[in-house]
Amino acid sequence: MKKPGKIDVIQLIQELDSMLISLLEELSPADWDARTISRDWNVKDISVHLLDGNLRTLSMLRDGYYGEKPEKVNSHSDLVSFLNGLNADWVRAAKRLSPRVIIDLLRLSGNEYFDFLASLAPDDKAGFPVAWAGENESKNWFHIAREYTEKWHHQQQIRLAIGSEKELLNEKWYLPYLDTSLRALPHHYKSVAGEENDLIKFSFNGETEKSWYLYYDGSWELLESATQATSCEVSIPDELAWRIFTRGIRQDEALANSEIKGKRELGLKIFDMLAVMA
Repeated sequence: MKKPGKIDVIQLIQELDSMLISLLEELSPADWDARTISRDWNVKDISVHLLDGNLRTLSMLRDGYYGEKPEKVNSHSDLVSFLNGLNADWVRAAKRLSPRVIIDLLRLSGNEYFDFLASLAPDDKAGFPVAWAGENESKNWFHIAREYTEKWHHQQQIRLAIGSEKELLNEKWYLPYLDTSLRALPHHYKSVAGEENDLIKFSFNGETEKSWYLYYDGSWELLESATQATSCEVSIPDELAWRIFTRGIRQDEALANSEIKGKRELGLKIFDMLAVMA
């Protein structure tokens, strides 16, 4: 059995940003207005949300400037509500920005954003923990990987809205997204009762099959390989997995298009897992 190691996506983030810019430069006015699976946001709204991510990272983590601080955050749900309010305020204000201005600001801020992330020591303490993975303190490498998943899934929401989603399902881009998101599994499964040596295999199927495992030995542990017999096997199509983890598909629809073998109660839990703050 092998545990997953560190995730290194720093160079991929820069390439992913370049792909976003190229994509946005080709959009028609109708494309910018296209509805997405992200709440009430269209393509333009998600684009400015990505811009906000760049600017907030630079302001808070590089410059130490926190313009708005939560005053009454006593729980995870309080934090999510605060962040959702910030996101909504920004998207509302950015309605007055043109697509050209948005692209220019994404290009400018993206370069500075990348330079900042590249300057971080991977094993130092991150400015913010990866809360959806149950961590109260995270290393920079995990924080950077979390940033990758944000950029990946929001760009994929744009691509899905305009019918261009297949490119990011290529293993080069999708495997790092899955590898990072699935670090939430042990935390998500902490309330699931397992029996000694239970092993759950999670497979994600597209051009090739990618698998991860959860092993129970008093608590759940994530593995990237295992040889013993499984208690449960879950198979999820690539095009649905990222939507499950970002609340972009109904649970019943995801289940209807996936497969669970063995102890069904062990496999069901992944279908309400989130790897975002939502």
